[in-house]
Amino acid sequence: MNHQGRKPAQGKSGRLKAIMAVGLGAASLICAGMAQAQLEELDVMKNPATAEKPFEGTAELGYHKISGNSNSESLLAGADMTWFNAPWSYNLQLNARSASDDDETSAEEYLVAGRTRYNLSTYNYLFGLARWDKDRFSGYDSQSTLVGGYGRQLLIGPPQSLTVEVGPGVRHDEYEDGGHDNVGLVYAGLDYDWQFSDTSNFSQSLATEASEENLIGRSETALTVAMNDTLSLKLAYEVEFNDNPPPGASSQTDTTTGVSLVYNL
Repeated sequence: MNHQGRKPAQGKSGRLKAIMAVGLGAASLICAGMAQAQLEELDVMKNPATAEKPFEGTAELGYHKISGNSNSESLLAGADMTWFNAPWSYNLQLNARSASDDDETSAEEYLVAGRTRYNLSTYNYLFGLARWDKDRFSGYDSQSTLVGGYGRQLLIGPPQSLTVEVGPGVRHDEYEDGGHDNVGLVYAGLDYDWQFSDTSNFSQSLATEASEENLIGRSETALTVAMNDTLSLKLAYEVEFNDNPPPGASSQTDTTTGVSLVYNL
């Protein structure tokens, strides 16, 4: 990947406009959902109002190796666990990934994230999010984020569920050169699931952190196909974008395509 250094920071007014755009965009989605007719209440993942079990979880593992004219390998491992105690739900995510080309590491990232949700009503809730991310090639030694805010359940499925979230937050950035920053931000998120057959599910998640320092966006598009009650096959495409990364970053945009085996706990 081509090296791209940190660009000069944009003016304060430009950053504020970006923050306002993120907040207003999420707010418009929430307001649109409030005018929507009430749908039949069915099971929704991570919604304590409709959870059928006190615990749901998955463990994921993916690995590939190529040898011959070129040598490369990659590893992806993760766990996603949710506990329900209506009107509360609690979620913990753990992820690790690495990749190498010709015995030289090309990607290495570790993530720990926790979430909590408190239902105010069937369609409205409050949420909290804590996230720690260590990406070897991002220019940061680590990033720690804390967010709280309001969420709106626009669709309750299956077959389709859709939620949007918005709220203020803070982030602590540790740089590879030893420096650090504390920044305030506006967070906006979207999560969509479509159960289009008995065994197949499409999901799309988006998250944006807008601050005066930079604009960070994350996306995951995934297709999951159940092979039996316990095992599923998952194909995922992930994108992470930072419009003003530190000088040590490999690029502004990272993409990951992976196939993994998912075990239902």
